[in-house]
Amino acid sequence: MRDLRFLLKTHYAQSHALVIGINDYAQASPLSYAVSDALEVKTLLTSQFGFPEKNVTYLANAQATRDAIRKAFFRFTKDDIELDDRVFIFFAGHGHTVTGGRGEIGFLVPHDADLSDYSTFIRWDELTRNAELVRCKHMFFIMDACYGGLALTRSTQPGSTRFLKDMMLRYSRQVLTAGKADETVADSGGPLPDHSVFTGHLIEALQGKARSADGVLTASAVMAYVYGKVANDKNSNQTPHYGYFDGDGDFIFSAPGLTELENIDNKDLDSLVIVPYPDVPRGPEALTSKTTRIKSLLSGESSTIELHDFLMREVREYLAATAEDQFEVNGQYSLEEFTARLAKYEEASSDLSVLLACVAYWAKAVHLTTLQKCVARSTDRLDGRGGSTIWLELRWYPVILQLYHAGIAAVDAQRFDSLAALFYAPLSPDQYGAHATLNVEALGKHLLELNRTNVLKQIPGHEKNFAPLSEYLFKVLQPKLDDLLFLGKNYENAFDLFEVYFALAVADMRQLRDEGVWGPFGRFGWKHRRGHGSPLTKVLSEAQALKQEWPPLKAGLFGGSIERFEKVSAEYASQVGQLPWF
Repeated sequence: MRDLRFLLKTHYAQSHALVIGINDYAQASPLSYAVSDALEVKTLLTSQFGFPEKNVTYLANAQATRDAIRKAFFRFTKDDIELDDRVFIFFAGHGHTVTGGRGEIGFLVPHDADLSDYSTFIRWDELTRNAELVRCKHMFFIMDACYGGLALTRSTQPGSTRFLKDMMLRYSRQVLTAGKADETVADSGGPLPDHSVFTGHLIEALQGKARSADGVLTASAVMAYVYGKVANDKNSNQTPHYGYFDGDGDFIFSAPGLTELENIDNKDLDSLVIVPYPDVPRGPEALTSKTTRIKSLLSGESSTIELHDFLMREVREYLAATAEDQFEVNGQYSLEEFTARLAKYEEASSDLSVLLACVAYWAKAVHLTTLQKCVARSTDRLDGRGGSTIWLELRWYPVILQLYHAGIAAVDAQRFDSLAALFYAPLSPDQYGAHATLNVEALGKHLLELNRTNVLKQIPGHEKNFAPLSEYLFKVLQPKLDDLLFLGKNYENAFDLFEVYFALAVADMRQLRDEGVWGPFGRFGWKHRRGHGSPLTKVLSEAQALKQEWPPLKAGLFGGSIERFEKVSAEYASQVGQLPWF
């Protein structure tokens, strides 16, 4: 792998492309939409991505002979291609695979190929080997054809983040093909008329569906989007193949904020870009299998590293399932969309939430840093951006679900060290140096904003409840937590006590920040009228009786200070008592 970072710049000097489409063959059977596929790709390159017409070679039908394709490709090896250039190659036509003594060999079939003579084909690995002769930093091959013989890697882990400017400083050679050797490309029936299934989804990706929320469009995003859509398309029997055959940078189609980042002289500011997961069923382990595995990993300290890696894989999948391209933050509110998002967020966060409940319940002290890291990484991409207030605030709902699952488990097990780790997990500061917010602060803030929108009062079946989200979660979480921990009749007690601790922790942090005492009111609020037997009264009485020996304080909640707890709890209890519950 080349390391050219000290020679390269964080932009492209020039853009070059070779675009090929073949419907009509001298001997091979004709195709219907290869030419229209190629023409639309060429149009997108020149109209949206800054490829000059003079730098785009377009070969269609009889123009796309073996010699013409090879000559056009080898032009990229000339001296007029610079290190900071990008080269894009698109082929729509027949592919062919032959099994050799060491494996499969893939071929492109040019217009004039003699089907009985492989020497008239173009070996795929001829292009990849000769890509070494092209001086540009980034090359991206897209082949709307099926064949084998590709040795590709995934240099960047899906779900990871990479710095935008750094990707521009790294060498890369990337490939996306329509399918594998034993698959047949669907030449029609895709999402767009007059285009193949593969290129139809490719065109939609390039038109914006694979862009990040910041407008960044990378080859990695295009590949993941097309892979998922083609694999799931009802008219497709093919599975695209994609990855790197050299390097670890990323071909950038567009990056609206890159110029501004380059023009800041006194600070090396950069922007993080997500390496997306493909949107396909990945055949994950069944949840029961995952919980069995995590219990085994939690049984001793020797598996701490394996536990970390296992949970980080789950966090990556969670981030992919809850990414902004799955949940548009613009658009009008509707009750139908609101309830659909609740369900989708619950499904996307289900496995990770249950696994974090396992950690909170059974963790040893050495595992709590991994628990905090899971919480922190789950919120990394929830930074502020424009959009509908309701949809922006609702992005925190799956994090709330994580906290409830793990927090209830911790309370049931009397694991106040786990509860403290959950509440006080430090979330990342922004790039301008703001203090690192604690998890309990962030969730309190966003729950307050959700309450202000009144959207929670529209949860179906809970419109007349005093604490609609609390009542909704009380019912939704019970089956999973009971299956996991067999809480039985203690579930309600654990749920209510968790909400009391959470509310008081939020109120405590707000008081420390001089923001006024407030905490989210749950089911325990209307129960407070019972007096001595209410969950809030129970917590206050235990703290009063045990003082500094109270287990939550010894675990670090409320700064470990009974005076601090008494101050905030008195004010909060007064607020709860004044609420018009009836």
